[in-house]
Formats: sequence, structure tokens, C-alpha cells
Amino acid sequence: MQRTKILENVVLTPTSVGTASSIGSATCLRIHNNTSGVVTVSISAYVGAATTNQFSLPANSVEFLEKFPTDVIYTSSQIQVNKVAFTN
Repeated sequence: MQRTKILENVVLTPTSVGTASSIGSATCLRIHNNTSGVVTVSISAYVGAATTNQFSLPANSVEFLEKFPTDVIYTSSQIQVNKVAFTN
């Protein structure tokens, strides 16, 4: 059974490309959409990058995101995110 190790306290995601964050240079994130609506999660190689990848996170759901330490994220509405790791 895979377990999640919490590495940092929960923070709220930034909501614009200019304030995108690496969330403590995390390589794995636990993203919790604690809102009642769908939130768009955007991932870029760095702040201001020409290419941004996006996905939709349904209301009241959790997703784990693996990324490079320098990748930055922002969301369409503020949601909760933790820097995490997996243990076995």
C-alpha cells in the first residue's frame, strides 16, 4: 500500500501566471480542490513560459501531480496544495 508523506504545510495556490509558484521546489504535489466548482490547474516550466499545460480538477477532489522542481503552477481559483512524497 502506498502512503503519502507530507513534507510541508498546506498553502493556497496562486491564481495568475505572474505569481505562479514551484510550491517549495516540490517534485510531487497533493492538490485538493476544496471548492464547489471545477478548477483549472496550469503547469509551466517557469514563470512566463510560452507553453502551459492545463487540466481540470473536479469539485471536492484530490489529485497528485509529479513535476520537476523548477516547474511552476497556478490555478483558476485558490485551492489547497501540499508538497508531498510517496513511501512504500
